[in-house]
Amino acid sequence: MARPRKPLLSRDRIVEAAGVLVDEEGLEAVSTRRLAAALGVSGPSLYNHFRTKDAILEAVADAVSAKVDLSMFDDGSGGGSGDGSGGGKDWRGALYDWAHSYREALSDHPNIVPVLARGPGRRPAGLRLADAVFGAMTAAGWPPAQATRIGALMRYFILGSAVASFAGGFVDDETAYDPADYPHLGQAHLLAERRREVDEGAFETGLTALLDGLTLQYEALRAGAPGA
Repeated sequence: MARPRKPLLSRDRIVEAAGVLVDEEGLEAVSTRRLAAALGVSGPSLYNHFRTKDAILEAVADAVSAKVDLSMFDDGSGGGSGDGSGGGKDWRGALYDWAHSYREALSDHPNIVPVLARGPGRRPAGLRLADAVFGAMTAAGWPPAQATRIGALMRYFILGSAVASFAGGFVDDETAYDPADYPHLGQAHLLAERRREVDEGAFETGLTALLDGLTLQYEALRAGAPGA
């Protein structure tokens, strides 16, 4: 009986295996030796698909970017409510829905965020993401320079929210926060057990405030206010 053939090595298999390593152990865990062992191949065979470790990590980052929903930008004006309550197609609603999709993708793969923070570079999915946001903003009437700033602002906010948990930064030990030293942190030890509630609430609060501010700018722009 013929021996079963090993699956052919491909870029997709390498990226998938590297993604698992990044998710489970962090960026430092990725090496040609570890990947080759996980894939059951020799180390040099990886170089037929990727020249460097950095190139592999870039591909993993792009695979995460590809999971972000961009459908709200398809009609050029965006869709969604801007506050989660439904109704209305506009740039604000599109940014709201996109921000939540982006954060969800990053929350599933937080260890790759430092690579994504470098910018899209030449990554196809990352460039499609940037193109969709910029295109929707300019189609809505934002000047190109401001549309660029909005894309950057949203990226800073979303990536920052995925870097680490605020609530998770406090220990579940009420003796750690002596009122004599920290008079306003008497309940801080409770944050860890409410991590998801606190972090998701903070993201929603920040996103709404950010979009409220942009809406005021947009209204001033449309009204032709000086300096808008």
